[in-house]
Amino acid sequence: MREITINGQKREATGKKASKMMRKEGLVPCNLYGEKKDGKGLPEAVAFSVPFTEIRKAVYTPHVYVVNINLDGKPHKAIIKELQFHPTTDALLHADFYEVTETKPITVGIPVKLNGLAQGVRDGGKLNLSIRKIDVTAPYGKIPEILDIDVTNLALGKAIKVGELSFEGLTLATPAQVVVCSVKETRASKSAAAAVEAAQ
Repeated sequence: MREITINGQKREATGKKASKMMRKEGLVPCNLYGEKKDGKGLPEAVAFSVPFTEIRKAVYTPHVYVVNINLDGKPHKAIIKELQFHPTTDALLHADFYEVTETKPITVGIPVKLNGLAQGVRDGGKLNLSIRKIDVTAPYGKIPEILDIDVTNLALGKAIKVGELSFEGLTLATPAQVVVCSVKETRASKSAAAAVEAAQ
């Protein structure tokens, strides 16, 4: 996985009013969740803020990053757990991070890349990508930037499902029956098939 570094500062003030003031100053309120638990056994959050100009590079991107958070001089490795956006302006309102270690498995959605010219496309069909990311589970150091899928042998009218895929060192968390991609018939492929039948 790619890595990116942002600089944050712990914040004492929490709540809607404090968060609103931070946003006016160009800051994004954030929480960092780790191994530490509170009295109820729930993950304990460290509240901090980060300039929007820094966090935007980790948010508005097709890539999935391990985020190195420099928090008041102390480093933390994390992944983005959840983002909250304004319902009408799409402005980033809040970000939650989940601290990671080199050994603890995490589950994250990784972009899919289709490689090769599918047989079904050569036969006149159209290749359709049904999902852009597949959820995988592994320690972050073993998670790739993209998942390469060879579609060369994918025939007309056929599909590739998650359950048919495997990647070394990764457990696939997306349900096995989910269709990743397929080659659908087109007018051209139907005409070609009809012509072949007529010639036989």
